[in-house]
Amino acid sequence: MAVRRLADKSIQPKDFAFTAENLAWAKQQIAKYPEGRQASAVIPLLWRAQEQAGGWLPEPAIRTVADLLGMPYIRVLEVATFYTMFNLAPVGRYHVQVCGTTPCMLRGAEALKEVCRRRIGEQMHVTEDGTFSWVEVECLGACVNAPMAQINYDYYEDLTPESFNRILDDLAAGRPVKPGPQIDRQFSAPVGGPTTLTDPSLYTGTGRHGGPSLTDSDAKRPGAAANVSESPVPKAPIADASATTAPSTRRE
Repeated sequence: MAVRRLADKSIQPKDFAFTAENLAWAKQQIAKYPEGRQASAVIPLLWRAQEQAGGWLPEPAIRTVADLLGMPYIRVLEVATFYTMFNLAPVGRYHVQVCGTTPCMLRGAEALKEVCRRRIGEQMHVTEDGTFSWVEVECLGACVNAPMAQINYDYYEDLTPESFNRILDDLAAGRPVKPGPQIDRQFSAPVGGPTTLTDPSLYTGTGRHGGPSLTDSDAKRPGAAANVSESPVPKAPIADASATTAPSTRRE
């Protein structure tokens, strides 16, 4: 993993303080953990600090979280620099995360990255109007809908350069956009519609199973209880070897 460093001091704010609402929320999170275990709240507090700061995590915010949790600054810095969900430099109003892992790469992620380079610039560059920034990330868990990208909190899947450009155009213009698959399918359903259990004979009683299928209106008969079994039948005792008469070897 590449080394992750804090943004240059020239763009760091002088200080950071949670709003009254966010501070109350932070205290609720801390209260979930027993005395001495407040450090367990470090990730949600850093996440809320990043949201308040406009999508990135300034160094003063890291110190504020450390003070709230009674942790050394270096320990909170370790968390912030380890998890890529924390942005250590300013990002655009719409931060685009393009998945570049193998399934998305095989399905066209390189073309999506080229769209980002052409429209936005290099990774983590913020456009002059502050609208966009982008970064390549590892798997976002939507491989069946590859290629895909996450923009702020939403997933956009089954992308092509054309549909990706259209989404960026709409976001820049303030028009509504539709998250999820950008082709005619629902979530991870098969492309082109259902592909199994589509034979009508399965539901008319003419199929090879020989009878009509059970419907929701039919009575469902309970099966045998899983905890009921037949009593074991004891085996016959093994005969005592001493009681067995050896065959005679004498010749008559």
